Amino acid sequence: MTKHRLDTFRCLVLAFAFFFPVAAHAQTPPDPTRFANSAEVRAVIAQMAHDIKPAEDMVYHPLLTAAPYTVAVEYWVRPKQAAAHLTEAELVYVLEGSGTLVSGGTLANAHHWYGETNGGDVVGGKTRPLKPGDVVLVPEGVPHWFGIDGGKLVMLTLHMPRPVPAPAD
Repeated sequence: MTKHRLDTFRCLVLAFAFFFPVAAHAQTPPDPTRFANSAEVRAVIAQMAHDIKPAEDMVYHPLLTAAPYTVAVEYWVRPKQAAAHLTEAELVYVLEGSGTLVSGGTLANAHHWYGETNGGDVVGGKTRPLKPGDVVLVPEGVPHWFGIDGGKLVMLTLHMPRPVPAPAD
């Protein structure tokens, strides 16, 4: 091969490598996004309404999971005791029904249980009405209680560990 042809060949190889990267480099990593469409969410809510037993205050259904996070649907028919999550913040989006949020203040008759402080009532907290479309962010350690008006309160919840854990290698 002449020097001119060798130089031309080298230029073509470099140009090809630049404009057409090797397939291994061009592959897109898998998408870690989790997704549930509105029909799936409505189906979960309908199933929860059907499955809740008369003795149950609420039912919990994990909808999307990407460790350490879980987005869940919570279907409440009666209030439970107040709580303060010691190591995680809680994000709430009201999907259906109506209720009351009491947050802040202190917990009366508090006791520790699996990373939470539970108690009978929130004393000195702020009361807010809840309806579909409302969004609540309760920081870690803040007492809160959900009351139910009109038979049910359906919420999309996300508990967020704090501090946020370091990404896995």
